Amino acid sequence: MVLHVNLRDPSNVLQQEAVGILGVNLVYAAFHQLTTKESFLAGLAQNVVREHIEIDFVDFRGPAFATWDRSTLLAYLVHAGLAEAVFFSPTGTNMPPSHVLYKKPIVLAPGYFGHVDRTHGMLHAQLLAAGVQELQRELSASSSSAPIGIFSLSAAPLKPEDPAPEIPDLLRRTDGLLAQGGNVLLFRERQLYTMTALVNRYTNAPVRFVAGLSLLIRALNDPYFNLEGRRLEALSRLFAQNVRIYAYPMTVVDLQEAIKNLSVAGLEWSETNSLVSADHLRVAPPLGHLYAYLLASNFLVPMTGPQQKGP
Repeated sequence: MVLHVNLRDPSNVLQQEAVGILGVNLVYAAFHQLTTKESFLAGLAQNVVREHIEIDFVDFRGPAFATWDRSTLLAYLVHAGLAEAVFFSPTGTNMPPSHVLYKKPIVLAPGYFGHVDRTHGMLHAQLLAAGVQELQRELSASSSSAPIGIFSLSAAPLKPEDPAPEIPDLLRRTDGLLAQGGNVLLFRERQLYTMTALVNRYTNAPVRFVAGLSLLIRALNDPYFNLEGRRLEALSRLFAQNVRIYAYPMTVVDLQEAIKNLSVAGLEWSETNSLVSADHLRVAPPLGHLYAYLLASNFLVPMTGPQQKGP
């Protein structure tokens, strides 16, 4: 059994104590808690949960684990709150997030990704590729490291009152993205600023989100009641270190469908060739003033979709 852990205690003494507890738990779990993956990981985390140690990668070999599935085990780490995020690769060579993100320019494509059919998969791949190309143009010759594109989905429910998605559903959506050749980060939380915080642990290079307008509207519409500073605090955390959002255009029909259950006061838009881009959106004050600031400050970068290149 191979574990990758992040130590969260501030001193060496406390870190040594946490690793010692984890080692004892590992020996005990190997002998007495192998009945299920859940019982094994719960045993590992006993007395060293979130505030002490984060486990963001697990691998195993040997006959004792013959019936265990690696992807399920990784998803469980996030689902159980043992990790902030885990990484999946289309090649099957999964690794800790730190190994992938270290010092790299990153493009994250966040979303729910509920549709896993081929048509939607191609659209998701097109979105992520457009974000990577945009960052490549932005960096030009200033970076020796090529940007990495990663799909980002969350183990948290879309709404606080909803139940959390189950592991089979998370893996269904993850597998759909992997089938398109994309890398995937499965996050514990759904807020974009939590994704920023994790990625910025491992890189000082530019971090960019590429997102359709519907996700952008949802992010701006969220009241962020869990933060003292509400929406302003969320935005300050999101754009803390060299972060921007590439806003990908949507067709009018898709945009209307995606936000039909949202209540956004004074939201209007214009269109070009049936497409709505970020600079076509108009939001009523006072939120509209904040939206205009984000555009003018280049925190939000309107993109042109491939459909706009000509008939």
